[in-house]
Amino acid sequence: MGGTKEDGSGSSRKAMRKEKRAFFFRKWTSVDVMRASSVMAVHLLCVLAPFNYKWEALLFGFLLAAVTNLSITFSYHRNLTHKSFKLPKWLEYPFAYSALFALQGHPIDWVSTHRFHHQFTDSDRDPHSPIEGFWFSHVLWIFDTSYLREKCGARNNVMDLKQQWFYRFLQRTVGLHVMAFWTLVYIWGDLPYLTCAVGVGGAIGYHGTWFINSACHILGSRAWNTKDTSRNIWWLAPVTMGESWHNNHHAFEASARHGLEWYQIDITWYLIRLFQALGLATDVKLPSEAQKRKMAFASSHL
Repeated sequence: MGGTKEDGSGSSRKAMRKEKRAFFFRKWTSVDVMRASSVMAVHLLCVLAPFNYKWEALLFGFLLAAVTNLSITFSYHRNLTHKSFKLPKWLEYPFAYSALFALQGHPIDWVSTHRFHHQFTDSDRDPHSPIEGFWFSHVLWIFDTSYLREKCGARNNVMDLKQQWFYRFLQRTVGLHVMAFWTLVYIWGDLPYLTCAVGVGGAIGYHGTWFINSACHILGSRAWNTKDTSRNIWWLAPVTMGESWHNNHHAFEASARHGLEWYQIDITWYLIRLFQALGLATDVKLPSEAQKRKMAFASSHL
């Protein structure tokens, strides 16, 4: 979780600049351009979907969004970022690979950014800080890698992934895998499948994840005294595979389960629990009663 932390040079986060960051009129790196092009392509294909409609293609788009977003939450987020549970490598790697097609980047980049988010939550050094506005936290931060480097420094918080050949391989080749997938979808189903799968499915996936960074720090309820702006939004839970229990997550970031109450839908947790029952997910972390009492509001009767 966030806090007032100092970087390696000993300078406080309070020394970070406060002025508004220019978005359009600045130097754009090649990575910024590629990211913006990918997001624009997905939304353009989404707009074209009604003109190339087939119900089976739309169904495939919804299915693709569900599978790839579940891979993001299951693999990138709870398994790799927070180490909420362990998997054998023969199972860990395929889930990480399938998450590539959610179009949110390779694991080293995604995990590093999210770890920085928890380290510097709601501060000037938060990669997608809500204090810089809704649209910055929702999407604009993605297209300014120089700013992220300025805020957070080098990606030295993912050495556990950088030491594994598989994640270094995905880092170098992520664009090739995504383009090959888009090509196969087009060959298989022509424009209807490309617009509905990549367009509609991709847009659903994008905004589902982005709302966690933006809306879940603005709207919703607070169940735990986390000292940050994280919120729980119940109606986003099915779309985000349980990620919108965001206040729960910030209270117990290592927990494999985000929907802590029986009525809080958490599809990712159901999958983790299945693998745990099969003996494939081990060291599954959950908050203890002592941890819950520590994070409860003073008026709580936990």
